[in-house]
Amino acid sequence: MTMMTTRRKLAIATWGPPDEGNIYGKITVDATEALAYLEAVREKSGEKVTITHFVGKAVAMALAQAPGLNGRILFGRYIPHKTVDLTYLVVLEGGKDLAKVKVERLDEKSIVDVARELRERAERLRGGKDEDFEKSKGPLKALPTWLIRPLITAVGFLTSGLGLNLKALGLEAFPFGSCILTNVGIFGLDEAFAPPTPFARVPVLVLMGAIHKAVVPDDRGQVVVRDRLTITATIDHRFMDGAQGGVLAKVIRDLFDDPWQLDPALRPGVRALPAAEASP
Repeated sequence: MTMMTTRRKLAIATWGPPDEGNIYGKITVDATEALAYLEAVREKSGEKVTITHFVGKAVAMALAQAPGLNGRILFGRYIPHKTVDLTYLVVLEGGKDLAKVKVERLDEKSIVDVARELRERAERLRGGKDEDFEKSKGPLKALPTWLIRPLITAVGFLTSGLGLNLKALGLEAFPFGSCILTNVGIFGLDEAFAPPTPFARVPVLVLMGAIHKAVVPDDRGQVVVRDRLTITATIDHRFMDGAQGGVLAKVIRDLFDDPWQLDPALRPGVRALPAAEASP
C-alpha cells in the first residue's frame, strides 16, 4: 500500500460529497501592462516581485470595496473582518505538500512589502523553521483520516469561526483571512478552480493560471500580441450575489488596465523630481 502524504490525508478528511451552493467564475485579463509595471518595481526596489504578488494585491483591493465578502458567518450571522487579510498557498517539497502564509492588511501594503514578507516566510517554511507550521503538522501525521475530519472541523470553528488563538497547535485566529490565493500557473496550467475548503471558512478562493501569449484586437481594431492571464474564483454563495461579483471583476480589471496607479512615479513618461524639487 502506498503511504499517503500529509496533504492527501488532509484532503480526504476535509471533503465529502458537495452539498453547498458555490459560485464559480473567471476573468481573463491583459497582463502586459502589469508585467511592465512589475519589471519597473523590480528595477527600483531590487525585490523579486511577481504576478502572484500583483494578483494578491488586486484581490485585496477588490475585497476592500466589497465588504460583504470580507468577513465570516457565525451562528447564521454575517460578521465583517476589521482588516483585509489574504492567504497565499506555498508549495513545499516540489509540490508534495502545501503551507500557507497569511498577509495581514494586504490592501494597505505595497507590492514590495508583500513580496518581501511572502519570501521571508516561505523561506522559513521550506527550511522547517516555522514553529507554528511544524506544530500544526504533528496531529495530521499521527492521526488516521477518519479522526482528522472531526478535528479540523472543530479547530476551524474555534479559529476561523470564533477567532480564537490555539498557540499550542500552532494556529492563530482567523488563520486564512477572507481569501485563499494559489498559483497553478507554475505547474503549466492555464486555469483551474479551487475546491471549497470548509474548515478554512473563507468566502473566496482564487486561482491564477499561466500567462500565455495571445493574438487579440486592440482599440483601433489592429491585431496585436498580448500577455493574457486567467483568474478564477470559487465563492461561497451565502456571501455574495452577481452584483458583488461584478465589483470584484471591475476592481481587478481596472488595476490590470492601469497598474501604474499603484506607484504613479514609475509610470512611463513621468519625470522623477530631484530631491530638492520634491521637498515641500
